Amino acid sequence: MTDRELHLPVAAQPSVESLVGYARRAEKAGYERVSLPETWGRDAVTALTVIAERTETIGLASSILNTYSRSPALLGQTAATLQEVAGGRFRLGIGPSGPAVIENWHGLEYGNPLRRTRETVEIVRRVLAGETVEYDGEYFSLSGFRLRSEPPEPTPPVDVTGMGPKAVELAGRFADGWHGIVLTPDGVRDRLEDVSSGAALAGRDSEEVRVTVGVTCCALADDRRARELARQHAAFYVGGMGTFYRDSLIRQGYDEAESIHDAWQDGDRKRAMAAVGDELLDELCAAGDPESARASLERFEAIDGVDAVAVGFPRGAGESEIRETMDALAPNGR
Repeated sequence: MTDRELHLPVAAQPSVESLVGYARRAEKAGYERVSLPETWGRDAVTALTVIAERTETIGLASSILNTYSRSPALLGQTAATLQEVAGGRFRLGIGPSGPAVIENWHGLEYGNPLRRTRETVEIVRRVLAGETVEYDGEYFSLSGFRLRSEPPEPTPPVDVTGMGPKAVELAGRFADGWHGIVLTPDGVRDRLEDVSSGAALAGRDSEEVRVTVGVTCCALADDRRARELARQHAAFYVGGMGTFYRDSLIRQGYDEAESIHDAWQDGDRKRAMAAVGDELLDELCAAGDPESARASLERFEAIDGVDAVAVGFPRGAGESEIRETMDALAPNGR
């Protein structure tokens, strides 16, 4: 059976305690893992540390830490420490993010994200193995770095996010897993071919690469409200988070992504939301009353090659709406 995970809310929460509460609720509800993004709110490492201390069995993951604001050596140290604190329950999720985040928020040059991600994965693996790292790459040159503590047991898997064919192929070739978001079921199937291509280049079976697909979910008794929240979230990601999500949807055959993006960039949020038609909304999200949301989520879980589906939430969802959705889609209820 495909694992059902929980992607903790991307929108700012009232406190770290709020995130801990969701994680503990997820643990009781049978979710396999909780993952936490690092965007413009609280840093993921501190929050995951607290969550690790306050939970017992649920898996933990960063999804994602970007490969620019922390060095590869620091990412390796961080993964080792979180694995220690979590008692072996941690997976490191990393990715390059995009220019809107890296250049505008962190003030760094975006450069070649694929090469940087590959080098980061290679260095992090060496750090986690306890090696003295000697590395001479295009972006990183290291000499003499080594963990002063014992290497973590088990070694934390290193997962990579990506949307385009080459980025996903890279995950299949070099990483332990791939995280995908803003994908339709057919879009997931297309990217799974890229995972397989990357695995073949590495001379390994694609089944060795754990595939996790994030799906925006909103399961409410008020189905109209659920769909409105999901529609707003889709418009924001396609229109307001750079061009990657727009281009990904166009690759998936949805040319209206251009209109969504242009309207959002023009400041016309209403027009951007209107451009997210019902067909696109139903392909991207699991939103509506609990029964229909469960059925939509199960479409992703039924895809051959998907190991886990992560329940995510619209950025505008309130605490009660997040909890209602969590409970409606809880694995214990399957």
